[in-house]
Amino acid sequence: MAFNHKHLIDITEYSADDIMAILETAVKFKEVNERRIKQVPTLKGFTVVNMFNEPSTRTRSSFEMAEKRLSAASLNFGGSSTSSVKGESLVDTVETLCSYKIDMIVVRDKHAGVPRKIADVSGVHVIDAGDGKHQHPTQALLDLYTIWQTKGRLDGLKVGVVGDIGHSRVCGSLIPALKIMGCEVTAIAPPTLLPARPEVLGVDHVSHNIDEVLPELDVVYMLRIQRERLEGAPYPSLREYNMLYGLTEKRNKLMRPDCIVCHPGPINRGVELDSFMADHPERSVILDQVYAGILTRMAALYLLLGGSEDGITA
Repeated sequence: MAFNHKHLIDITEYSADDIMAILETAVKFKEVNERRIKQVPTLKGFTVVNMFNEPSTRTRSSFEMAEKRLSAASLNFGGSSTSSVKGESLVDTVETLCSYKIDMIVVRDKHAGVPRKIADVSGVHVIDAGDGKHQHPTQALLDLYTIWQTKGRLDGLKVGVVGDIGHSRVCGSLIPALKIMGCEVTAIAPPTLLPARPEVLGVDHVSHNIDEVLPELDVVYMLRIQRERLEGAPYPSLREYNMLYGLTEKRNKLMRPDCIVCHPGPINRGVELDSFMADHPERSVILDQVYAGILTRMAALYLLLGGSEDGITA
């Protein structure tokens, strides 16, 4: 299948049709992942480097799983085991990896802009797996897929994003992606946890009162407080934050019967969510999001690398 992109770095570079192509391809890979033998040869002969210079559980494991299920060769690389601790520059590291004739680098880094720099110097396909406070486009794709599959549509949905929006790379991709797909987005947070200009992300409304907004929403997307990135920004104590902005069993009564709850993980139980809401059998789609990570990342790898259709259809 022809796909008009070499990289997945900035979700705003993708149109609604581009995003829907990934989501529809992910549906095909759902069928693959439900077979007894879950591996297909579509990316056999391709080599993907997973360069994770920052801790990750869900993103890293789902990329590794996606690559294995597509039969790509993977090199897992990064952190304290690399020569960067000896002073090697990012460019020299990337050029060393590219000398192995690799096809793609999936990169996570604490510094915003690193994926774009790698794309500029490497010549290979690049996927941004999270860079600083900038973007996390594959997280946005798995979120969209989960919402679309659960609600049956994206256009016209009212989505509330609750929590530390100002320090979240998830929001850097999610909110623009929701807008591209026709959703109405409300940011709900204390003023100190909002970006200076929320409208730049595409936010339609801003609220500091979750109780007023909850009854209007189709989707509630909860965020954890990014304590590692707060840089001195004041916010209520965790207990007070939970009282003011936490999604709790009590607030469940304010929500529409068919409203769903999303969270990118990891969850801080008792802060942004209590266990009643995190594990709610009808509302919570958090584990569906985790599963969608494999499907959408398989789809992105396949489309960007131009894999064969061998084994995708039964």
